[in-house]
Amino acid sequence: MQRSLIVVVFLGISLGLKQNILAETWRAGSASARITPDEFMWMAGYASRDRPADGKVTELYSKALVLESANNTRAVIITLDLVGIDRELSNEVRGLIETRFSIPAAHVVLCCSHTHSGPVVKRNLGPLHYERLDQAQRSQIERYADQLRDTIVQVVGQAMSRMEPSTLAWGVGQSNFAVNRRSNKEPEGRKLRTLGQLAGPSDHDVPVLAVRNTKGDLTSILFGYACHATVLSDFQWSGDYPGYAQMELETRHPGCVALFFAGCGADQNPIPRRTVELATHYGRQLALAVDQTLLTTEMKIAAPSLSCKYCEIDLSFDKLPTTEELRTQAASGSLYESLRAKQLLEGIDAGKPLPTSYPYPISLWQIGADLNLVALGGEVVVDYSLRIKGKMPQTTFVAGYAHDVMAYIPSYRVLKEGGYEGGGAMVYYGLPAIWADQVEENIVDEVLRQAAELGSR
Repeated sequence: MQRSLIVVVFLGISLGLKQNILAETWRAGSASARITPDEFMWMAGYASRDRPADGKVTELYSKALVLESANNTRAVIITLDLVGIDRELSNEVRGLIETRFSIPAAHVVLCCSHTHSGPVVKRNLGPLHYERLDQAQRSQIERYADQLRDTIVQVVGQAMSRMEPSTLAWGVGQSNFAVNRRSNKEPEGRKLRTLGQLAGPSDHDVPVLAVRNTKGDLTSILFGYACHATVLSDFQWSGDYPGYAQMELETRHPGCVALFFAGCGADQNPIPRRTVELATHYGRQLALAVDQTLLTTEMKIAAPSLSCKYCEIDLSFDKLPTTEELRTQAASGSLYESLRAKQLLEGIDAGKPLPTSYPYPISLWQIGADLNLVALGGEVVVDYSLRIKGKMPQTTFVAGYAHDVMAYIPSYRVLKEGGYEGGGAMVYYGLPAIWADQVEENIVDEVLRQAAELGSR
């Protein structure tokens, strides 16, 4: 009887230890779904396009990775092979995820790859696309947005249904095909690269987060890169180089879901570009950098703790145009300036004054004790990732094109230099003016404030 009691006690202790060990692990699940339009419609990203898509090179996908820490904190990162989404759709998706799956909207990050070979989504880049299209084309866009919303929510549900005990590990690789497009003219790109004379700041880091199940199988890879997805500019659907990178990784690692987030690459281009062969090449180059990180570096294991912060700051515009100035612009011969002015005047006529600021979204996840994931809205220039990573002692992954893509986000340097990224692109996004001088300080200060609250400083 004494021996039996000892056995029972031993088994009880073993079971308790086993349950304790299982409790101190991550749980994770991922899934993907096709979001290629079922009908040919207008494509997003280039003003030069004068007709809808007419073919397909690759499928487009929505993917989701759900993480749950040991204390049951859940968060989800969603990646989309799209040029961008607007605030309305972003808030709708995040709200539905919170309602259906009890994941707080503040714990949801939506990341667009910024491929310029995907469809127009709602009024993102409104004057460039939506405002110049006829009603039939606008109806196509609205239908697609509704389908996209439903698919995103469904793929999150699928990822949750696949959650299992997991380990998370992270590392940082390198890939150098991104080129600062403000400092290097495209026709000279090959020559400058050969001579080692490429100029301007770039961020060639390839952040990698790997998820494995208890068998050691690789189930998910989250990775990023700071470079425009603008290799291709034709009339065929394509995920561009990020799409090829994801496909390559999923081929190399069967059963794994590869998710890409765009970094702060608003002023970075792949050079040279313009061919499918180059898009494939850059995708494979990026996938190789991820695999080198997975296979040849000592990746750091993330403890199963997760904290999330989210805030929208009032990002101020510079001097606003007067109503009379807008009426003059509306009557001008500049197509996009005219469309932007008419869009703004419609709001004024409906009793909505011009906004003095934009509710700019910023989030920060602390994964384990040593990894931060910062997600910034809009097309963020490279100065931000370089500065934020330099300010934070832990390893930090910085995503741009997150939550909603409302405009270019220049640093103070780029704002003062001017040009397309400095302010010229605001016309195509339908915003009333360039950003105020404090744009960079306001964003960086909020990132550091969130980090301080989470104990990252």
